[in-house]
Amino acid sequence: MLKNNNPKQFLESMRHSGEHILTYVMIKTFGTTRIKMAMGPAIEDGFYFDFDKDEAIQISQLDFPKWEKEVKKIIKANWTFKKFEMSLEAAKKFFIHNEYKLELLEEKCKYGEKVIFYSLAPKDKNENLKIEEVAVSTFEKMWEKGYFIDFCKGPHVEKTGEIGAFKLLRVASAYWGGDEKNKQLTRIYGTTFATEKELSEYLNLIEEAKKRDHRKIGRELDLFHIDEKVGLGLPLWHPKGAILWRVIEDFWYQAHLRNGYQLVKTPHIGNRSLWETSGHWNFYNASMYPPIEVGQTLEEQQKKNKVKESEQYLLKPMNCPFHMQIYKNKPHSYREFPFRWAECGTVYRFEKKGELSGLTRVRGFTQDDAHIICRQDQVEAELKRVVDFILFIYQSFGFSLEQVNVYLSLRDPDNKDKYAGGDEGWEFTEEVLRKIAKEKKLKFKEEKGEAAFYGPKLDFKVCDALGREWQCSTLQFDFNLPARFDLSFINQAGEEEKPYVLHRALFGSFERFIGLLLEHYAGRLPLWLSPVQVKILPIADRHNDYSEKIKAQLEERGMRVEVDWRSERLPAKIRDAQMEQIPLMLVVGDEEVEKEMISVRKRDGKKLEQKSVVDFIKYSEEIINAKQ
Repeated sequence: MLKNNNPKQFLESMRHSGEHILTYVMIKTFGTTRIKMAMGPAIEDGFYFDFDKDEAIQISQLDFPKWEKEVKKIIKANWTFKKFEMSLEAAKKFFIHNEYKLELLEEKCKYGEKVIFYSLAPKDKNENLKIEEVAVSTFEKMWEKGYFIDFCKGPHVEKTGEIGAFKLLRVASAYWGGDEKNKQLTRIYGTTFATEKELSEYLNLIEEAKKRDHRKIGRELDLFHIDEKVGLGLPLWHPKGAILWRVIEDFWYQAHLRNGYQLVKTPHIGNRSLWETSGHWNFYNASMYPPIEVGQTLEEQQKKNKVKESEQYLLKPMNCPFHMQIYKNKPHSYREFPFRWAECGTVYRFEKKGELSGLTRVRGFTQDDAHIICRQDQVEAELKRVVDFILFIYQSFGFSLEQVNVYLSLRDPDNKDKYAGGDEGWEFTEEVLRKIAKEKKLKFKEEKGEAAFYGPKLDFKVCDALGREWQCSTLQFDFNLPARFDLSFINQAGEEEKPYVLHRALFGSFERFIGLLLEHYAGRLPLWLSPVQVKILPIADRHNDYSEKIKAQLEERGMRVEVDWRSERLPAKIRDAQMEQIPLMLVVGDEEVEKEMISVRKRDGKKLEQKSVVDFIKYSEEIINAKQ
């Protein structure tokens, strides 16, 4: 049985099936004239379905219990799914009154192919279902006869009784096709599991994830906020957030200099012709900000007159074309390679409003970019070097290698028009990445159709403390840019030869990586990363002078220190420091002043023995240097 032989696929089957049962209940509740089904897939942790509803219908989570009750009745009654096929022409007639299904059929199905359908009904009804009758009917007519029928590749369970546990999760809005120009639909999320125990564990995980939400932590720790007046997807970093950023960036710079990289810096905008050369304007312009017209006076712009000297500039969505221009600035010899150029460059992409999410999906973000330009005989060594660097970075921030999943993103062979370059280049670069992944013993999975338009890549995803994957590092092989920018060097034979270009990012973006760290650590950042590492807590005003002296000694060693000067009682100061996730607290009272010592408390409430300031500095620096 599928349930025993492939639990993951069986779980996907349950979720596809749960999605169909939910849709049945919604149509039963509101009728075919008041609510229309759009689409919905099974996703990693459940499913969702989008509905186009009558404006008078109000849907909220308060409705979930009654709908769940109806779903569970169907599960208990052990209804069946029946799979059958129809021609595309018959399928379009079946959904003649549903513009969403017609659009999906046009998009996903080709003439001559059969369209897969599933019928949901009690077992005896499904056994008597005549496919010929469906092929000349409509969704509404079959509904009146007691059948819920939708086109879907599946998989589905055979009987609804195989679904162990069902739960509706939340309501959201979503534009049809993810396009803000289209109608806004109502999206209902749900999930299914084999057992109630597994469902309960998942719901507990959701609650823990809410507590760890980096947006919530960012507010509580006063790190950043996003202001609509400034612009959606454009974070504003507060002093403590900026310090956290600086600590990470300083580590990044030092690590790159030690690993043989040179630093470069490029503008925030570039002439449109640059992006036409790189191919971004043709392949990526839907995600780029519109051109900026320059070369006109305000008066001329108001008159809408064109000026011959006018130029179009674009906010950069990528750093790579600038790095190519740096290379082209002068001729190169084979002896100079490899070039390893790194930049923390802020880029801008016009992400859709509905897809923006805290720091993980923004419109302006800083990529920790690098481009390695090398000879063909250096490619494999450079790829291995980057893989080692990526894994070093993760370990430095407290992640084990077991928490890293790798995906080899390949071109979709059936849609070659989506990609730049010819077959020879793609086949070569894909095979090299596959070879490196095997030699470095990475646990990787191949994913067709996930490559960038200019080349295949290795994506590194980190699993946080809750087991959730975060897209971070990427290592992309580019055979496209050298050709587009006509890069060359003089080889050993004195002839012109094209170099190879490797793109790589370690954090992916600073914003997303900081979001990952905040959620992974639930705001309890390790000592070396904490914006405030130590808070000194004088018990009374007479202890302020000694507290100031300690602060100066610690700051002289480069530690980040604050003193709580408030006239609050000590328990309140300790509680507030713990709420601020300060790793170490130093209590200063009469005894400490007299002995010239300090009493040390950790944020988890644990007390350490009294220490001299010198011993405390030694203790804390050992922890910082160990990145704990």
